[in-house]
Amino acid sequence: MQTFVLAGGCFWCLDAVYRTLRGVTDVVSGYTGGVTESPSYEAVCTGSTGHAEAVAVTFDPGIIPADVILDVFFSLHDPRQLNRQGNDVGTQYRSAMFYADDEQKALFETARDRAGEYWDGGLVTEIAPLGDWYPAEAYHQDFFAKNPGQGYCMAVAVPKVNKIRKSFAEYVLAS
Repeated sequence: MQTFVLAGGCFWCLDAVYRTLRGVTDVVSGYTGGVTESPSYEAVCTGSTGHAEAVAVTFDPGIIPADVILDVFFSLHDPRQLNRQGNDVGTQYRSAMFYADDEQKALFETARDRAGEYWDGGLVTEIAPLGDWYPAEAYHQDFFAKNPGQGYCMAVAVPKVNKIRKSFAEYVLAS
């Protein structure tokens, strides 16, 4: 098993997308990249903690390659937007990849370079060492599945889930 910690806007969307993929064994929403110990969602939302909303995606590379996990990441958010994704604005919504070791750092850099060929304009995705990781509150875990009719989920998460289901169909779990 391998785990990547990725941030690309609201963690509800990343969580929703990665849970649809074969070989993904766990997705945990949380906070990393900041200075505040054990931050709350409310504190992270102020932008003052320095933390990004992120997901820790654990997967079996024998079922879904690491490159696919990373290509999904660069497909489901706009890595050209600095400290935002759409109407979600602030450093907590930044595009970032937090590596656990030099091997992950190299994988992340290669994936960002590959994504740069797809996206017009400069990518602002930060690649940084993984520091302290704080799981988000329980109600954020698997939020989309628990709240499918919630307005944000319908307007923002559903289109992203559908896009990935179409673009990465061979890795999508059977419904």
